[in-house]
Amino acid sequence: MKTKTIFAGKPKRIFLFDGVGALLSAFLLGVVLVNYETFFGIPKETLYFLAIFPILFALYDLYCYFFINKKLKLFITIIAMANLLYCLLSIGFLFKHHTTLTGYGWFYFILEIIVVLLVVDVERHTIRRLI
Repeated sequence: MKTKTIFAGKPKRIFLFDGVGALLSAFLLGVVLVNYETFFGIPKETLYFLAIFPILFALYDLYCYFFINKKLKLFITIIAMANLLYCLLSIGFLFKHHTTLTGYGWFYFILEIIVVLLVVDVERHTIRRLI
């Protein structure tokens, strides 16, 4: 897959890639979905709580992109692990709110988890190229 190798020459760009995705996720969770709580079936409090994590990830990504020049493997591994933990947290909330979640809510969260896992796969391939 071509996407997995686009960061081979400039691995720091993975932080921009991840950060833009994190900002999009934070916007969707903290702005869009909260305005359609009944449509998606998940409480605003949960959406705001989940939105905190991608905001923190985006800040981490920006910091790493601009200030980290050594040990890239370590810092990419950290964000990849954080993304995986975020997926687990999201799955936990899916189970917690399974009685109120609508089909659209399930669709959104499953799609988000798949996208984040694809990002983690790209990060994993970038890490392997740094070895």
